Amino acid sequence: MKLILSGLAGLMLTTASHAGGIDRSSLPLSVLFADGQTVHLGFSSVTPSVSGSYVSPLTFFGPSTGNMAEAYTTMNFALKTDLSDKLSVALMLNQPYGADANYTGGAYTGLEAHWTSSEIAAILKYDVSDQMSVYGGLRNVTSKAEIFIPAVLLGGSTYQAVADSNSQVGYLIGAAYEKPEIALRASLTYQSEIVHDFATSELFTPPGGGGESLAAAALPGGINTTTNITLPQSLTLDVQSGIAANTLLFGSVRWSEWSKWHVDPAVYHGATGDEVTGFDNDVITYQLGVGRKINDKLSVFARLGYEKATGGEASRLSPTDGMTSIGLGGSWTEGNIKITGGLEYVMLGDAVDGSGTQFKGNTAMGVGVSVDLTF
Repeated sequence: MKLILSGLAGLMLTTASHAGGIDRSSLPLSVLFADGQTVHLGFSSVTPSVSGSYVSPLTFFGPSTGNMAEAYTTMNFALKTDLSDKLSVALMLNQPYGADANYTGGAYTGLEAHWTSSEIAAILKYDVSDQMSVYGGLRNVTSKAEIFIPAVLLGGSTYQAVADSNSQVGYLIGAAYEKPEIALRASLTYQSEIVHDFATSELFTPPGGGGESLAAAALPGGINTTTNITLPQSLTLDVQSGIAANTLLFGSVRWSEWSKWHVDPAVYHGATGDEVTGFDNDVITYQLGVGRKINDKLSVFARLGYEKATGGEASRLSPTDGMTSIGLGGSWTEGNIKITGGLEYVMLGDAVDGSGTQFKGNTAMGVGVSVDLTF
């Protein structure tokens, strides 16, 4: 079977489905297994719809939160080249984590938080034999964040924090087994945790003080602290195999240790005795799909995704719990250029926050496209 199908499992866009929408984009590791020199460019756009219904007495300010999740885009890039018959190297860029919460309706109006990140990775792959390979390298993740909490949630005071951009290094290691004649490839990839130590400016404004918004670039009078936030380690098993003529089955299982992700600035914790947000449980994401080669140029595919709901109290900044997704797409090859596109619809799991606000029936829609050039 010609391996026109083999890149399909690597395309499908990441939507607002993983760990409350914070885990957004993975490194394009499938480039490591491409023949020859390869340039990869990927783009995705996600439009979530996440709203909740207040319970008394919060209904005094209005019945609904409105859509609190803003649309976002991600991009990734990879350049892979062969150094010898057995050794290759790849440089990869992506935007792995993010958050864009902004409440515009009812009691939570003004609650707003943003997290942005970028990642650069350099990875070496060594072919131990015709079927076995190992790979590994370093990852540098740069992130920054800001949050504003309105007075109604803090007994009349407002709170604002800005975390300066911070870069930290982690690593990635993996191994793969391939049997090209049946398009079989199984790979296991581990990514280490990364701990940011953000220089943070925190500011409480007392009742009647007015407060600022996230439009402010700095916090005059803010207290300077350090906030440690752990980006989770993960382990991913990716498998694909031909199951019939021109038909490929692919899937993955990914464990991420999101239970270690907590946002707990010192001044906020001292004043409230609580953290700003965090997750209580790890996340396991399952994906299963099938691809079909129509002809030498066109392939199509479909994919299902699933994350189990874990229950418990949801954070107002990521008020969903689990997900089910379906994705459809296709790939067109013309000479040494392959263009792949897909759509993914995500049904986000219901959740209830600490005030009893119920977030139900929420969804996200994503669209993605990638271009691969081999030479």
